[in-house]
Amino acid sequence: MTDIIEKPRHSDTSNNSYATRPNDVSALGVVDFADCDQCSRYPNRWSKIREHISAPAAEFMGAFVLCLLGCGGNCQANLSANKNVSASPAGDAVTSNLSWAIGLSLGVWLSMNTSGGHLNPAVTIAFATVRGFPWKKVPIYILAQLLGALCGAGVVYATYFHAIDIAEGGSNIRTIAVSGGFFGTYAADYLTSVSAFFAEFIGSAMLITGIFMATDKRNGPAPPGVVPVAIFLTLLGISSALGMDTGAALNPARDLGPRILTAMVGYGSAVFTFRNQYWLWCPILGPIFGMIVAAFFYDAMLYKGSDSVTNKPTEEAERHHMRSCARRTKHNGAEIV
Repeated sequence: MTDIIEKPRHSDTSNNSYATRPNDVSALGVVDFADCDQCSRYPNRWSKIREHISAPAAEFMGAFVLCLLGCGGNCQANLSANKNVSASPAGDAVTSNLSWAIGLSLGVWLSMNTSGGHLNPAVTIAFATVRGFPWKKVPIYILAQLLGALCGAGVVYATYFHAIDIAEGGSNIRTIAVSGGFFGTYAADYLTSVSAFFAEFIGSAMLITGIFMATDKRNGPAPPGVVPVAIFLTLLGISSALGMDTGAALNPARDLGPRILTAMVGYGSAVFTFRNQYWLWCPILGPIFGMIVAAFFYDAMLYKGSDSVTNKPTEEAERHHMRSCARRTKHNGAEIV
């Protein structure tokens, strides 16, 4: 196979000790491919398959963790407040907000080195629009995020199924008013449609701003692991300050995945017909437009990285750069002579 160039071989003169040097085959026949520059990138068939599916898998796992902890926090805080379920509350709005913030930070931490840690279709679209993320990867990222969110919510529903039965008054009763909001997001009754959209727009704009701020190298060399912590603080601040009106979805997958789950388990079409297809124009379009606008604003005003479309050089600037480089190279060559 052309993928395999040369594998490090155990020397015939080596002893039989189990202590081996890097790139040697141990007595058990284990090869350390990580330290071998001449070895294949794919030590086995699975590693080659994983190369193509690891990014979507990371997005799935990150979104799964987000909704597992987030929806779980919602269920624990709200169901434990029901006297028929628990003698004393086991959570409140603070613990619910913390659950979502921790879920997002852990999900990002889990996936950022493999896929970039988007976990959010609005983030993926914003990066594709402004930062050059490949558009061909957008559909598979969004699908993975949606499925991860749906599965995470499904595990939470299975965990709290009996408590939901008690709160609803029976296993065949499922209503948005009692438990539907533990999974999907629904605007408060006093809120107008414009205000609901605006709340999601502003919250999502703040979230992408926090992400760009945390990943901007010009803000200082970030120590390992600081990005998930910064995102944790950003989401916690948003949900604590702006979450009351709409539940702060800020993420189309985080809302649509659990919403589909509720439609599947007995809540019916009401989860989609609420407020004239609220699910589409508020928790999906609101975050997408909010993040795109905020991303353009951040890059136009603050960001100087070459990966942004706002910093793409003109043809004249490119020609000037090439001439300058040529003169500098010629000058350096003359000095050496």
